[in-house]
Amino acid sequence: MTSVQLNGNQIANPCQSATASDAISHKILRPRFGIVLCLLSMLIFAGQDGITKVLVRDIPIAQLVMVRYWVFVLFALGYAASQRAVKDSFRSKHPLLQIVRALIGVGEIALFAIGLRFLGLAEMHALYAIFPLMTLALAGVFLGGFIGFRRWISSAVGFMGTLIILRPGTGVFELSALIPLFSALGFAIFNVLTRKISQDDTFITNMFYMAGFGAIAATVFGLPGWVTPTPLQGLLIGIVSLTGVGAQLLLIQALKYATAATLQPFNYSLLVFASLIGLLVFGEFPDAWTIFGGLVVIISGIYAIKAKS
Repeated sequence: MTSVQLNGNQIANPCQSATASDAISHKILRPRFGIVLCLLSMLIFAGQDGITKVLVRDIPIAQLVMVRYWVFVLFALGYAASQRAVKDSFRSKHPLLQIVRALIGVGEIALFAIGLRFLGLAEMHALYAIFPLMTLALAGVFLGGFIGFRRWISSAVGFMGTLIILRPGTGVFELSALIPLFSALGFAIFNVLTRKISQDDTFITNMFYMAGFGAIAATVFGLPGWVTPTPLQGLLIGIVSLTGVGAQLLLIQALKYATAATLQPFNYSLLVFASLIGLLVFGEFPDAWTIFGGLVVIISGIYAIKAKS
């Protein structure tokens, strides 16, 4: 999401990984290729969530998050070494914010996995799709960015979409439906902190702090409750961990061929892919309210991206 995700969740802000010359030279020539890469990454993210939904039945969530962060640390170290920037990755002008951001990232991922225990993939992603609008509102308040009347309206409409899905007061509302909303809020805060920090810190520094401190936090909670996975579970955990990095790399490459504004609407394909996997694999068919509410959230999100004022 950007969404930049490890569940749908974050490695770092991929927009910073593409140089200006890369973005200019590629986006003019091959924006469609960038869109294809973006769609492929969203498909992988949706597949990850499907696998995670299976794993959380028997494997502690903290353990799953921990293993994924260990793989993330290896990737971050390898990337920093390839750029000959291991020492530079330690240098941050906002070390405290970096640590807070990393901890929020871990919590958001864990919360999303918890939600998968109680909700279908379509419901999770329909509610989670509100995070771009949350990010927009928080950025305007805390970063001083200009939002404008139209974007505030789109945020209000997106919130109405979530109410359509939740239907509070109708007797079908469940507290578990709030989990993806809190997860989305966490990811929105993560994104706002990333924007703030990225004004001074490099992509490598952002990634290194998130991987390092995220792994420490995940290990503190994940190691004590370790459950030895079966061979099949171990394979699935490995797939989730490795494809998470792979999907992020695809998204980074997509941003070399198309602008973030071009790709952002296609990030919502994650909801479509997740819904299809939920239907085909788990037999989950979203009701009409979830479909309608999800469409309202998506349309309002795309309008907010395109709106100038």
